Amino acid sequence: MTFRTRVVVAATVAVVLVVLAVATAAYVASRNALLSSVDGSLAATANLALNGNRVLAGGVADLRPQVVLPSGTALIQNGLPVDSTVLAVAQGRESQAFANVAVAGQQYREIVVRLLPGSIVESQLTPYPLPNGGALQLATPITGLDNELGHLELELILFGLGGVALALVLGLIISRAALAPLNELISSVEEVADTTDVTKRLDPGSQDELGTLRRTFNRLLAALEQSRESQRQLVLDAGHELRTPLTSLRTNLEVIRRLDELSPEDRQVLVDDVLTQLEELTTLVADLSELARGDQAPTEAAPFRLDRVVEDAVALATTHGRARGVQLDVACQPSWVMGRRDRVARAVGNLLDNAIKWSPDQGVVEVGCIGGELAVRDHGPGIDPMDLPHIFNRFYRAPGARGRPGSGLGLAIVAQVAEEEGGSVWGGNADGGGALFRLRFPQVRPPAEGDDEDEATED
Repeated sequence: MTFRTRVVVAATVAVVLVVLAVATAAYVASRNALLSSVDGSLAATANLALNGNRVLAGGVADLRPQVVLPSGTALIQNGLPVDSTVLAVAQGRESQAFANVAVAGQQYREIVVRLLPGSIVESQLTPYPLPNGGALQLATPITGLDNELGHLELELILFGLGGVALALVLGLIISRAALAPLNELISSVEEVADTTDVTKRLDPGSQDELGTLRRTFNRLLAALEQSRESQRQLVLDAGHELRTPLTSLRTNLEVIRRLDELSPEDRQVLVDDVLTQLEELTTLVADLSELARGDQAPTEAAPFRLDRVVEDAVALATTHGRARGVQLDVACQPSWVMGRRDRVARAVGNLLDNAIKWSPDQGVVEVGCIGGELAVRDHGPGIDPMDLPHIFNRFYRAPGARGRPGSGLGLAIVAQVAEEEGGSVWGGNADGGGALFRLRFPQVRPPAEGDDEDEATED
């Protein structure tokens, strides 16, 4: 069932329910009004028939008068049924009652009024005294009323059918007009899907639900365009970065063909160059893989101690700095944060490796962790002010870093992890020289007892 069909069906059902309610109310109101008119006429006639303690039954012969004793015996019989309602009035439990009765297949409306003890019934023959009272029944045929109600019922049915038909026609017309903007939106979206042109934007439309949908779709297209551009740029940058080590490897492999012509010293240099280039390729591929899986969430965020992650990363980075005599001066305090531990550990390791790379031989890298924040400072040349806006960009390498190992992705991974984990990262120059980086994550309260990281709760 199409959306337009559902709209038409819903409108038709609503109209049918309204028509049924209105028709039923009109029928019941008309029937009650007609019966009330008949009941008023019967009551007025009954008052005329009751003259003091004498009942003038003969004066209302056209209303089928019937007198019933408290025992249920009818003194004057006109075929009216004597039921419990009549007995209740005759025995004095009720003073008056109205009812619909059937006599010889014809419908009547009757009134039953109480006759007081001592009343005398006047008839065409002999008066009947009623020492214990009784009841007088008067009935008038309601064939005309039934006919009028039948006509009214037919008119209401025709009115209802006309209303339903009108609802169907109006529903089709209104749905076509109301769904025209939706059909236009569908055509625009299908065009984007067919052409895969994510640079196209839809008309923002009005401030209604469809306008909101159009603007939301435009934001989706903008995000897709940005993602596609980032992917394209990543491929271009990766290709550019891969070209240098691959070219160097190819050159060295061509030299290997003449390995017998090289001296042992040259062979050693050649092997060292190949190993260095392979290490650069390995690092670059690992960083690209890290960036590629950054948009995914293989693990869930959980509370953990950032200071322990820093201590583990420092232990690993110490081995990297030992070759150049770089030492790491660590000052950590217990600090609970929320995030994915493995991702945070990668970002911390990248900051430490970056600081070691820029530190002078025999230098010191200062590492501090407190209150959910990691601070890493080296004593190298610092960051050129022209490079500061770009240090977290992918594949960006400052002019002074061209001769140093690295892929230009380390700090980009740090920025990506900080954004994904709800934290922040800042980089700049420290007072007294060197570069300073601050990496912060959402801090949480430590557990009440013990040292179980799973028991921490968010601030």
